Amino acid sequence: MTRHFHPDAAIVTEPSHLELTIAHKGFVWFDVIVEGRAAHGSRPDLGVDAIAKAGKFLVALEAYDRRLRANPSHPLLQSGSVHASMIGGGAEWSSYPARCRISLERRTIPGETPRSVQAELEAIIAAIADDDADFRAIVEVGLNRGPFEVAETEPVVATLDRAASGALGGKPPRRGEPFWTDCAILKDAGIPCVMFGADGAGAHAATEWTTVASVRALAGILAETAIEFCR
Repeated sequence: MTRHFHPDAAIVTEPSHLELTIAHKGFVWFDVIVEGRAAHGSRPDLGVDAIAKAGKFLVALEAYDRRLRANPSHPLLQSGSVHASMIGGGAEWSSYPARCRISLERRTIPGETPRSVQAELEAIIAAIADDDADFRAIVEVGLNRGPFEVAETEPVVATLDRAASGALGGKPPRRGEPFWTDCAILKDAGIPCVMFGADGAGAHAATEWTTVASVRALAGILAETAIEFCR
């Protein structure tokens, strides 16, 4: 849509409890492929167990996540995080596995990029290899969706803030979200945007709900914002 249509501003109405979301995290998917050496299970002198070697990386990955979250650097989003999502390797019981693939997700904050995160992962791999001559691994970058942040001085944000303050009887709180939204796509296309939505809970769960009162309030605020912004 952003390749064919370029509005002056946008409001993404993901649920935000009638609070202004001015930042959210992004994410990058990576595959870390740990290389071993295939051999018969009776020949430890020939084989290198890729799955066992992958365990060293997983321990280091957990420590990496702890370091990230122990050093928050963003006022709303705090810090990035990382977790192992999937793992696979091996062919049969009586063989040393030649390869183990770890799929992981790194949540990012403004200032972090796929390239900078890849460098951090490669530094972890290099440190393990320094202590273990048989450890080998490569990093492959997958899907990337960047983080989002907008200045409160942006006209659409200021206009929405005034409309919400009038309707709600006070300035709406600012918030940052740990999940990703279309705000990042709009921002990357040069379209100023902000996220503002109804109250509720249960996103992606069996029961996902909102309140009628917050939807009505939201509709009025969006209408007032559009009228004022388009003047």
